[in-house]
Amino acid sequence: MTRPTPHTAGAPAGACCPPIATAALSEGDAESMAAMFKALADPVRLRLLSRVASHPNGEACVCDIADVGVSQPTVSHHLKRLREAGLLVSERRGTWVYYRPAPGALASLGVFLADTEHVRR
Repeated sequence: MTRPTPHTAGAPAGACCPPIATAALSEGDAESMAAMFKALADPVRLRLLSRVASHPNGEACVCDIADVGVSQPTVSHHLKRLREAGLLVSERRGTWVYYRPAPGALASLGVFLADTEHVRR
């Protein structure tokens, strides 16, 4: 199950949350972002997301990204967690599953972590 990324005032279309330094998060936005960050708190998941997001076709077959130093069942588990967090979407084509970044998910993370340099001064 993927989580929708609702649009929040102050964030670009497709992003769920305004930059952390500009507005307080709603309870729903905080839950959505926490699920994404929790899913990304594993190096294998970060590598898998990176491989999917940087794939030249905009999507990647599981056969193209599975070489991350863990077994195939473990790769499937991590990909499932990334889907459940709303970071990836998948589509089965024959015997293969293709993954692509969920629309707006990476933008949401980027907007949320937008430059906070002015806050540190």
